[in-house]
Amino acid sequence: MADVELFLELLLILVGLAIPIVALAHRLRMPPLVGFFAAGVVVGPHGVGLIDGPDQIRTLSELGVALLLFAVGLELSLSHVRQWARSVFVGGGLQVGATLGAGALAAAAAGVPPRQAIFYGALAAMSSTAIVTKAYADRGELDSPQGRSVISILLFQDLCILPLMLLLPLLAFGGGAGSGGGVELARGLGIMAALVVGGRFLVRWALDRVVLFRDRDLFTLCVSFFGIGAAVVTSAAGFSIAIGAFIAGLIISESEYGLQALSDVLPFRALFSGIFFTSLGMLLDIPAVFDQLPLLVLLSTVVVAVKIAIVAGVVLALGGMLKTALISGLSLAQIGEFSILLAAAGLPLGLFREGDYQLFLSVAVLSMMATPLFIHLAGPLAERVSARLGAAAPARSAPRGTLETMAGHTIIVGYGLAGRYLARVLTAAGITCAVVDQNPELVRRAREDGIAVVYGDGTQPAVLEHVRLREARTIVFAIASPADERRGAAVARKLSRAVRIVVRTRYIRASDDLLELGANDVVVEEFEASIELFARALDSYEIPINRIWREVESVRREHYGLLRGKAAPDLRLDALRHLGIHDALELVEVEEGAPAIGGSATSLELRRRTGAVQLAVVRDGKPIYRRAPDFHYQAGDTVVLVGNPASLESALALFRADGGSTAA
Repeated sequence: MADVELFLELLLILVGLAIPIVALAHRLRMPPLVGFFAAGVVVGPHGVGLIDGPDQIRTLSELGVALLLFAVGLELSLSHVRQWARSVFVGGGLQVGATLGAGALAAAAAGVPPRQAIFYGALAAMSSTAIVTKAYADRGELDSPQGRSVISILLFQDLCILPLMLLLPLLAFGGGAGSGGGVELARGLGIMAALVVGGRFLVRWALDRVVLFRDRDLFTLCVSFFGIGAAVVTSAAGFSIAIGAFIAGLIISESEYGLQALSDVLPFRALFSGIFFTSLGMLLDIPAVFDQLPLLVLLSTVVVAVKIAIVAGVVLALGGMLKTALISGLSLAQIGEFSILLAAAGLPLGLFREGDYQLFLSVAVLSMMATPLFIHLAGPLAERVSARLGAAAPARSAPRGTLETMAGHTIIVGYGLAGRYLARVLTAAGITCAVVDQNPELVRRAREDGIAVVYGDGTQPAVLEHVRLREARTIVFAIASPADERRGAAVARKLSRAVRIVVRTRYIRASDDLLELGANDVVVEEFEASIELFARALDSYEIPINRIWREVESVRREHYGLLRGKAAPDLRLDALRHLGIHDALELVEVEEGAPAIGGSATSLELRRRTGAVQLAVVRDGKPIYRRAPDFHYQAGDTVVLVGNPASLESALALFRADGGSTAA
């Protein structure tokens, strides 16, 4: 009972701390993870000591990483691994292999035995999936060139964690016959294989039957059971509970129920992250940090510099641009949470020299705390370095001479799904277009499609001049990075006052900035999705398709007019436009004390007195079309009227509190 109470007290402290930390981070516009680190330092054994027992910290750390990896496993889609196979396996393999080798060589040069040196290299190879993906998601750059590069490498690192965990006994005991390392590895591989194969069958079989009950609570309980069960199995086999939780999340994510499971878990992700990163802060020994500060600064600088160089080199080797390579390198320069998991598993196996474990933890925690700052500064630094080295200017184009004669053409920046469809439509309509993209695979695809394509950054002046922006009629930015959208619109407008600039963006809140920067048109994905829902809703009422399209265009014009400040914000009109009447249509709300209250269109002789005609009355969100004998106007009703301006003005007075005499 005492253990349960102690555990609940620990959770109470952590969750209680999380509330002000997240609120303060939101106010200061800082990642909450930095606050969790700091809180861990304060409440840990090297701070005020609210949580000071090594067993308590170890329990919290294991629980935190297990919960976090369960959520990561649910988010990690193996379909992405297959889709980005080249970037994941070639790019990720080069990064992990090169970093592991460099770390091992550096450790060996410092006198570390070979097997331990390999272990140190493996620790250096991992980066923080949790911090980097959250930072990129918050910035809306997961689908940007640097986002794709970073996520591909992180995917490979995540997939490496299981083999590395299983190889630790071999590194600790060697491969001799008496060491048992090979037997341990074979046993671990067998257990993991059985867990994955059996788990996939069991999860699908069980969830197929659970969903028939249509009970969300039952579904969530079942998902939680699989996560806990896998953790228990791996723990009983002598491995970390985190590995089992990660495998369970991965298995569930590959089923058709993965999305629902993820939606159930996501609300608790902040709690999972808080527990894990606070426990990391508790591990940081502040006195030891100051005692070894020169060595710590040197090691952190070397690790960050080497990882930046390796990641940047890998991205360049795969055909990425220098700017993308530098941003990716800065984003992955830290030591990650998987490294801390490996370190915790390697410590009892004797894979650390005396004193190295605390030094490693200090480097890891400090590098992770610096990651949000690195990502924030990565873009401007990469821009400056690229400009100084002249790396932004070169642009490799499609068949030479194609662009030299272009005029009145459309430039498409970004050859993703939207850019590809746009290029096809323009080509089919006989309109010449040129594509700019910095993804080598998309450039190759555009060339295969017969499109004039330039490999380069479409937000750079030299690249836009290369595709003859001054002679173009339109430029369309179909990219997925808010920062690049804004920069591209500003640069294009600065180069040409005549070109029409169209920007696709995800959120309505970005449209004002883009219009101020020079965009002529902003296509908002968020709003276009609502337009599609509006069209589908009209279709469900069997309204003719030509009328639906007319109403959709009417709503689109009205809302985009609002974005530009050219339309009155009478959004109630949208809900009733399907009536097919656009001219001389007016809506008026019946005010308290108006002459019309208690009467009806018939009793008031509305048409004879004013010339206006009542089409409907909306009450409590429902339209009333028929004139029932017992119907009477009530305050708050919305009356839909049609007529010429004079008749409408006369009719409106009947429904206003101070207009009765005017109508008479």
